[in-house]
Amino acid sequence: MRIRLCLAALSLVGGAGLTTLSAPAATAATCSDIDVVAARGTFEPGTLGAIVGDPVYSALQQKLTGRNLTSYKVNYPADLSLTSAAQGNSDLVNHVTGQAAACPNQRFILVGYSQGANVVDNSIGISSDGAVVGSPIVATIPAALAPRVAAVLLFGNPIRALGKSVTGTYQSRTIDFCAQGDPICENGGDDVLAHLSYTSDAGAAADFAATKV
Repeated sequence: MRIRLCLAALSLVGGAGLTTLSAPAATAATCSDIDVVAARGTFEPGTLGAIVGDPVYSALQQKLTGRNLTSYKVNYPADLSLTSAAQGNSDLVNHVTGQAAACPNQRFILVGYSQGANVVDNSIGISSDGAVVGSPIVATIPAALAPRVAAVLLFGNPIRALGKSVTGTYQSRTIDFCAQGDPICENGGDDVLAHLSYTSDAGAAADFAATKV
C-alpha cells in the first residue's frame, strides 16, 4: 500500500508545480565532452525528469564549466508494466554503446531515479530483479566501455530496500541517495513524501560527479 501511495503521489506532484521547473532540453547527443544519460522515475514528468534528471543536469552544467555537456532521456515507458525497466535497460545500453562508437573521446554520467535507478543498476550489471518496478538484466554496458562511465548518480534506488547496492567496477564512481523514510529504497520506510525530496540533492550529486570526470 505504501508503494502505491508513493507512486500515486509522484504522479500527482507532476501536476502540482514541478513541471514549472526550468528544465534543460534533452538533446540528441553529439560528440560532446560528457553525455548525461538520465532514466526518470515511474510516472515522473519533466524533460529528463522533474524531480531528479532536470535539476541534476542543470547542476552539472553549472559545476562542470568548460566542459561541453549533452543529455539523453532514456526511452522507456517508466510505468508499472512488468517489462518497463527492462526496456529502459536495453535502451540505455544501446545508447551508450552507439555513442561510444561514434564519439571515441566522449564520457558518460548515468543518472537514475526510482525505477530509473533500476534501469541504471541493470545496465551496469547489478540486477534489480525482485525490487519495486525492477526487472532481470537484459543488457550491460560492455566492460571495455566501463572506464568511460565517469559517474553513476542514483536516487531512491529500489534495490537498497533489498539490502543491495552497487558493487564492483562502478562502486567508487557511484553515489546513491536514499532519503530517510523513503519506502522505495529503505526497508520499512514510511514517509512517502521522502521519495519526492531528491531535487535538494542535485548539487551534492554534481559535486561528486565533478571529482570523477
